[in-house]
Amino acid sequence: MTHPGRPLLVVIDSATRTAVVALGRPDGSLVVADAWAAGHRHGEELLARLDALLGRAGDGRATLARVAGIVVGTGPGAFTGLRVGIATAKALAVGLGVPMVGVPTGTALLAAAGLPDGALLLPAGPTDRYLVTRGRALLVPAGTEPPLALSLEPGAPVEPLPGSAPLPESAPPAEPLPTLVAVDLADRAPAPALARGNVAVDGLATALLHLGAARLAAGDVDDVATLAPEYVTLPRGVAAAAGEVTWSPARP
Repeated sequence: MTHPGRPLLVVIDSATRTAVVALGRPDGSLVVADAWAAGHRHGEELLARLDALLGRAGDGRATLARVAGIVVGTGPGAFTGLRVGIATAKALAVGLGVPMVGVPTGTALLAAAGLPDGALLLPAGPTDRYLVTRGRALLVPAGTEPPLALSLEPGAPVEPLPGSAPLPESAPPAEPLPTLVAVDLADRAPAPALARGNVAVDGLATALLHLGAARLAAGDVDDVATLAPEYVTLPRGVAAAAGEVTWSPARP
């Protein structure tokens, strides 16, 4: 699938508060990456950051004409940032005539943390949280999260998350609980989980690139017209999803 004159992949993710753009090779090796606290300025900064990244690519010849494919994080994430990132990725794929793959940001963050079987906790609005584990994701009202192991060490004590109900006095679970990785939850998650979240965000570009490059190499590409983001909450001012608008998760 890779054209000899197109040795680059573009990676974009805007699902967390740290936006990411990167350039990599079709073999999954990272060339250069940029990450910044995007705030609400994704639309203003994303393409400018990508343009600057092309200028830093090393050989002085990096241009969009040398791009072989696009990898984009599909969330879960906040409405505005995620929408801008995916729309930009789709526009590049269509405009350049190259394939695109969407990679779940949650999967990539857990991979970057070295915990593919862990549990990722993200903010969902001012109080709720979004819990992502392998094969499952749900919106969780604050204070009702399940207890999660807070240490990577075998036999780690199981503790409730801040604000959640105390654990019942009973025997520990027969199966180990997933290790928690918390992103964008400063002061609202345990310090060890936040530390793992920092590692995950730092490695997000590389993880997205590895996962996306493997799919592109296998020809497993997404339809630009139907690739949809995963939002942690509905857009501000929208009370509920209706009809075919089903991209926002409902409360359990």
